[in-house]
Amino acid sequence: MTTTGEEHARALTGPWWWARRRSAVLDGGLALLSAVECAAEGVPFAREAGVPVSVGVVFGLLAGAVLLVRRKWPIAVVLVAIAVTPAEMGFLMGVVGLYTLASCELPRRVIGALSGMSLLGTAVVTFVRVRQDMARGDLTLGDWFLPFAAVTTSLGLTAPPVLLGLYVGARRRLMESLRERADSLERELQLLAERAEERAEWARNEERTRIAREMHDVVAHRVSLMVVHAAALQAVARKDPEKAVRNAALVGDMGRQALTELREMLGVLRAGGDAVRRPSGVPLAAVGEAAQAAASRAAESRAAVEAGAVEGPCLSELEELVGQSAAAGMVVDLSVEGEARSYPAEVEQTAYRVVQEALTNVHKHAAGAKTYVRLAHRVSEIAMQVENEPPPEPASASAAGLPSGGNGLVGMRERVVALGGVFVSGPTDAGGFRVSAVIPAA
Repeated sequence: MTTTGEEHARALTGPWWWARRRSAVLDGGLALLSAVECAAEGVPFAREAGVPVSVGVVFGLLAGAVLLVRRKWPIAVVLVAIAVTPAEMGFLMGVVGLYTLASCELPRRVIGALSGMSLLGTAVVTFVRVRQDMARGDLTLGDWFLPFAAVTTSLGLTAPPVLLGLYVGARRRLMESLRERADSLERELQLLAERAEERAEWARNEERTRIAREMHDVVAHRVSLMVVHAAALQAVARKDPEKAVRNAALVGDMGRQALTELREMLGVLRAGGDAVRRPSGVPLAAVGEAAQAAASRAAESRAAVEAGAVEGPCLSELEELVGQSAAAGMVVDLSVEGEARSYPAEVEQTAYRVVQEALTNVHKHAAGAKTYVRLAHRVSEIAMQVENEPPPEPASASAAGLPSGGNGLVGMRERVVALGGVFVSGPTDAGGFRVSAVIPAA
């Protein structure tokens, strides 16, 4: 709710039908003045009517006090004012009653009918009173003054309060409409803010999943090769010192490569850590700031990618990847079909990660098994397949003591499906395992 709406809601504290206490005080004061006026005008009315003066005063007090209910029953107030017009009392009640009637939420035909009745009653009473005064000699004007006085007096007592009431009523309705629109707009903005928060939470979850997938691919492959080389180093340390030295150098290279890739990813995470958190106390005021911050971060990320600040693996490094596995003792055969060409960065990274994770799984679960890596460049897609034969010994799958988190195949599938590709994995009839993926080139 807007501030205006809150103030309007808090203002409804008056007694009975009044919205505010000051409205009740105002109506009470007007009713008191009207009662005093009608009581004073009831004295000559009682003398002319031949009734006791006290009766005329009481009648005037009761008639004037009706103005107290002008907000609750404005039609009744106007009817009473019209009824006491022949007694020449209730002028204040008539003026205030017509103003209240015109400013209320009533049909225009009702307002017009009652205003016309008041206008006609005032005109008739004024005409009769002026004619009596002229007959007694109190006024020596011509006959033209009778209609002039009747019309002028009736219009002067009827038109201004009606027009003012119509203006105030229209302005009040306009303000209420604007207040309702403001409240509705704020509710919509609140809903949009909640939806934006939900989308931001979804984006954060997606980013966590992506980062976890990248960390798994980098750490699992490099560390798996390091464990394999360390096991080989332990086996040949005494028998073949030269081979032990080579294996130790490979372990060091693998560790340095893993640290380099981890530093690159952590650097990207630190660069995105300056996000502006949306204050919980003012959800709407922070929507624009959050949107600007998100747009600036997205622009910075795009600029970093275009400038090459965030580098990732590509298909040109595939031979090096296969060579690392071969150096670790795996018998691996790489075959490439079609003409090599450049692909979008996401496509090349995904293809590289699929082959990398498949080779890591061979190291973990089928150590010593011969492996075939096939890459095919097609017209509108790129296909890759990693297939290994059964391991030479059943116990060799766990000879190096490599743990498995069970997320490798899931991560590969998520990567490929996210680009609109197809991913299939499963055991072969010969007892090995096959991983296949097809990714659209665009």
